[in-house]
Amino acid sequence: MPRPPRGPMSGLLFHLMNRAAKRATLFEGHGDYEAFIALLRHAAKRLRVAIYAYCVMPNHWHLIASARDEGGISRFMHWLTTTHARRWQLFRGTDGQGAVYQGRFRAVAVAEDRHFLWVCRYVERNAVRASLVARAEDWQWSSLGARVRNGDIDWLATWPVPQPPGWVEHVNLPQTAAELAAFRSSVRRGEPYGDAEWSARIAQRTGRNCSRRPRGRPKRTVLFK
Repeated sequence: MPRPPRGPMSGLLFHLMNRAAKRATLFEGHGDYEAFIALLRHAAKRLRVAIYAYCVMPNHWHLIASARDEGGISRFMHWLTTTHARRWQLFRGTDGQGAVYQGRFRAVAVAEDRHFLWVCRYVERNAVRASLVARAEDWQWSSLGARVRNGDIDWLATWPVPQPPGWVEHVNLPQTAAELAAFRSSVRRGEPYGDAEWSARIAQRTGRNCSRRPRGRPKRTVLFK
């Protein structure tokens, strides 16, 4: 069955993710990570997409991004994944031996409020959840690791809400099982992630159904104490 077309996406913030086919390893060493991040930077400039946060993992990656132009997110993700897959296959001599990525990317609209901060935290602490590092800033292939090492990254966009003080320490605090389950359900279903009223409005705009959303959205008190 074909997947439903995506509705209007311009001006919205999105959590974006794609994964290697069969969960194979995409990034085997520093050179692989560096090449992808350079390509990401080039794609953002070429296709006029704002990147707010990212984390590149061994077999998948996460981005938080937005585009002003209608269709900008889809064009950006298509160019990024197809260009990366082509270069990946040519470098390894596996051209024509099957897909590099599992298929269509996942995109979840995120509200420009505490939910944006929660998702940035989710993205930037990915390597900690995977037990690759003890602290999130130690993973250099993420926006948090890059900022801690190099200061402001000129190709990353200014956040739509202020980054709270003590952000690094906050990213390193675990998120609750209920919070993670609620967000991952939104990712699986492609549903907007925000307060109920906002989510319903965006779902209608983009053609996504939020009626089956489970309970467990992050409460205001758990985001920043």
